Amino acid sequence: MHDIRAIRDNPAAFDAALARRGDAPMSSELLAVDEARRALIHAAETAQADQNKASKEVGAAKGRGDEAEFERLRALVAAKKAEVAELQERAKAEDARLTDMLARIANLPADDVPDGTDEADNAEVNRWGSPRNFAFTPKEHYEIAGVAPNMDFETAAKTSGARFVMLKGAVARVHRALAQWMLDTHTSENGLTEVQSPVLVRDAAMYGTDKLPKFGEDSYQTTNGWWLIPTSEVTLTYSVAGDVLDEAQLPIRLTSHTLCFRSEAGSAGRDTAGMLRQHQFEKVEMVSITHPDASEQEQKRMLRCAEALLEALGVPYRTVVLCTGDMGFGARRTYDIEAWLPGQDAYREISSVSTTGDFQARRMNARFKPAGGGKPEFVHTLNGSGLAVGRCLIAVLENGQQEDGSVDLPEVLHPYLGGKTRIGADGVLA
Repeated sequence: MHDIRAIRDNPAAFDAALARRGDAPMSSELLAVDEARRALIHAAETAQADQNKASKEVGAAKGRGDEAEFERLRALVAAKKAEVAELQERAKAEDARLTDMLARIANLPADDVPDGTDEADNAEVNRWGSPRNFAFTPKEHYEIAGVAPNMDFETAAKTSGARFVMLKGAVARVHRALAQWMLDTHTSENGLTEVQSPVLVRDAAMYGTDKLPKFGEDSYQTTNGWWLIPTSEVTLTYSVAGDVLDEAQLPIRLTSHTLCFRSEAGSAGRDTAGMLRQHQFEKVEMVSITHPDASEQEQKRMLRCAEALLEALGVPYRTVVLCTGDMGFGARRTYDIEAWLPGQDAYREISSVSTTGDFQARRMNARFKPAGGGKPEFVHTLNGSGLAVGRCLIAVLENGQQEDGSVDLPEVLHPYLGGKTRIGADGVLA
C-alpha cells in the first residue's frame, strides 16, 4: 500500500517510479480522489461545528421563552445532523475508493533495480558451480529410469487433473528428506524459528500480503470463503498484522514448510511436462520482519541462506536481480536463484528473495515502537523461498543422474535417508 501523503508531496517522483515498471501515471487521479475526500471531511467537520453551536443555543432560547427561535434552532440542529451524516458517508465512500485504487498499484522499485521489460533484462549478480559434463545426453527428471516409476502423473491426473503428481517410494522419500534438511538448516544454522502454519486463510491475510484484490484469479478459494495459500509468506507475514512491536523484538525471522496452491492462471502451455509447474507443491519459506534501517542487509542475509542450500547440495546455480518489468507486484527488489537443470540445458528459478519495504506493513498495519521514543513506525517485511522443495528435487535428480538410470544423491541427505546414498536404476533406494 502506498502512502498518499508521499504522493501529495512528490507526485512526479511517484509517476516516474511507476513508469519504470511500465505502468501509467496515477498521481493526478489519486490526488483528485484524495482532494474530494478531504473536502468532504472538512465540510462534515464544519457542519458538525454548526450543529454543536446550534445545540448549545437551543437551551438558551428555551430559557428565554423565545419559542420561535427555539423551533428554528431545533430544525437547524436536525438539518445539520442529517448533513453531517450524509457528508461522512460520502467521505467514507471516497476513502474506500482511494484505498482500493492504492491497493491495486504495484510497489515502487528500489533505485538500484535495473530497468527493463521482461526476464531478458534481468542482471546476473552471482554464479556458483559448473554444470557437469555428462558422457551421455542427460534426461529430464521424469525420464530417468530410476525416477519414472516413482513419479506417477497418470494416477494424479485421474484423481485431480493436470499439473498434479503422485510421488512414490524412493522419490517421495528424497522429497521428504529435502524438506526436513532445509528446515533443520534454517533453524539450527540460520537462526529462523520454525512455524507450523495453516494453509487456509481469510481475505484479510491475502489482502495484507498483497495477493488481493488484484490477483485473486491466481489463487484458489474454497466454497466457504477461505483461501488456499500460494505460499506461507501469507501466514508468516500476516502473523504480525495489527501489532505494535517493541523495537527490541526485531528482527523476527520465521520459516515454515507447507503445501502451496496456485492456479497458474496465464501459464497455459508452459512447463506441462514433468513436475516443474504444479497446482499443488511444497515449499520451505523464509520471512523476516525488520526495522526499516536493517531491511537492505536482511535481504542479502536471506539470499545467502538460500544460495548456501544449493551449494550444500552441489547444484550449480546463478543469481539474478530482476528488472523493473519482471518483478512481482509487492516487491521493491527481488533476487531470483536459478538452479541448473541439465535435462533442460537451462537455469530455472528455484527461489525468489524479495524485500517489500513497508508496502505490506501499511496494508496490514504492522508497526513497532522506536526504542528512543516517538510515534510507532511501519516495519519492513521480506520473504524468500528456502527452497521450493519440488524444484529442488528436480535439480537433485537431474544433476545426480547416471548413465544407467540411477541417481547419486547429495551427501547432506544421506542421514535423512537412513544412510542410503542413491536411487538405483530399479527405482529403489540403495
